Amino acid sequence: MPRVVPAVIRALDILELFLDRPQLSAREVAERLDLPRTTVHELLVTLVARAYLIPVPGQPVRYRLGMPLFQLGSAFAGRLDLVREAQGVAREVAAACDEAVLVAVLDGADVIYLVKVDSTHPVRMVSGVGRRLPAHCTAVGKILLSSLDPAGLDAVLANGALPGMTPASITDPDRLRAHLDRVRAEDIAVDDGESDIAVRCVAAAIRDHTGATVAAMSVSAPIIRWTSQAYAEWTRLVREGAATVSARMGYRA
Repeated sequence: MPRVVPAVIRALDILELFLDRPQLSAREVAERLDLPRTTVHELLVTLVARAYLIPVPGQPVRYRLGMPLFQLGSAFAGRLDLVREAQGVAREVAAACDEAVLVAVLDGADVIYLVKVDSTHPVRMVSGVGRRLPAHCTAVGKILLSSLDPAGLDAVLANGALPGMTPASITDPDRLRAHLDRVRAEDIAVDDGESDIAVRCVAAAIRDHTGATVAAMSVSAPIIRWTSQAYAEWTRLVREGAATVSARMGYRA
């Protein structure tokens, strides 16, 4: 079981005190948390050094929240907007093809699924809302990895051999790089039984107002329903769905 770091918990406790107070002094923080003043002083100095707290002008022993917390909150709010917009579009795409539709974002070398709309067909899938999977094993992940700049991709692939989920998973970094070149060129990605041997997926990019790829949408179906005709139709639907979400996020082609 990973160990919880007490100093981090105390620092977060300090930040949460500001939820109902715009300003607090070092003494007030120590009293509210029942901590030694020396401990509070060290934590406050650290938070100020990272600008999570800033001294009140003219009152150096009083503090208020800093800009990084606003940035984090804005990023979280943006993620909520993405989920809200993607959920409705995913339902429309799922209704059109009667297959599962998912939306995911990149987190390091993994994807995290934010949205899943199930098919009416009974099917068991490894992906689901909140689930984390290796990005290189999924269609959504390949789209997201293909959008990284060279330094970002190097960081993801820095540890060498990649974990596989099925015998079809791409585990060689050089092979993956070449594969991502094709994904980038075609602006579409396929999971050919690489995360679940019985399932195939096709994914397209969701972009924000800056043109950055912030998420990916996929249609997933069992191999038994994956025909060339179905693939062509699902590719069209997922492209249109991703483009619709992108437009709602402010993207203009």
